[in-house]
Amino acid sequence: MAPESNSTTTNGSTESNSLIVSFGEMLIDFVPTESGVSLAEASGFLKAPAGAPANVAICVSKLGGKSAFVGKLGDDEFGHMLKDILIKNGVRSDGVVFDQGARTALAFITLLPDGDREFMFYRNPSADMLLTESELNLELIRKAKIFHYGSISLITEPCRSAHLRAMEVAKEAGAILSYDPNLRLPLWSSPEEAREQIMSIWEHANVIKVSDNEFEFLTGHKTIDDETAISLMHSGLKLLLITLGCHGCKYYTKHFHGTVEGFKVKPVDTTGAGDAFVGALLCKIVEDESIFEDEERLKKVVKFANACGAITTTKRGAIPALPNEEEVLKLLNGA
Repeated sequence: MAPESNSTTTNGSTESNSLIVSFGEMLIDFVPTESGVSLAEASGFLKAPAGAPANVAICVSKLGGKSAFVGKLGDDEFGHMLKDILIKNGVRSDGVVFDQGARTALAFITLLPDGDREFMFYRNPSADMLLTESELNLELIRKAKIFHYGSISLITEPCRSAHLRAMEVAKEAGAILSYDPNLRLPLWSSPEEAREQIMSIWEHANVIKVSDNEFEFLTGHKTIDDETAISLMHSGLKLLLITLGCHGCKYYTKHFHGTVEGFKVKPVDTTGAGDAFVGALLCKIVEDESIFEDEERLKKVVKFANACGAITTTKRGAIPALPNEEEVLKLLNGA
């Protein structure tokens, strides 16, 4: 099949498309109102909309970009609330469908003293797991200049087949494929299955972001050495990013690699920080793909993304903590 154009024509002139479409799960996080206690010991929880692909879509919109979300929610109060949140944050929701027989997914989060977290999920099954190929809004997916996804939608059928079909359609239409595995081991049947499935779509992506912990999980290397990182590159991969928490990010392209330092902030909840990083990065890539070839410009983009991720850790919850461009620029200028 010949690739479809990724632009629209108006009055005989070509208008560049800058739509970023995120595919996958959206759910409710219940975040404890205090850190350093177990779920059983927590005295209360803050209800927070979340889900890595949805976080990315909302981050893009809050930073002034054009975004859409494709996924399935329960036909319940939480599901309709989440769709409303997408709309209120300027994200196109015509890729959202509802399931009448399954609930919207829930996650309870334990906040550790350093702001890191552990998860307990309620998906048995949840609506996002039941998305089918026939329910995909292919017209919307074909409009994407960047198509972003994770690995949670690979865990079970029918969502896995829907995920693979959506990737195929986006690629045929000429989209850049962006992949953040977003490892959540409790959701997988085994670590071996998680590793195999995450890597099964690795070579389709043009941009991949992994955390330092995910790098260790996928490679078996506790330290991030350039040789191992470069071995993860493939012919279609334009940019590999390995985030290092407060220590910044390593970047790898076909032509150069390096590190961009992070920002020192007081973390409260790290949920959504990686998604904020990805959303900020994609906002810049969609404007100018030449950053893959220009190291100095790429370093500025990664620094912007680092700042966006850092700000997100200073508030509880994922979507409520995502910054706008003014907040990011304030941190950058202060640094």
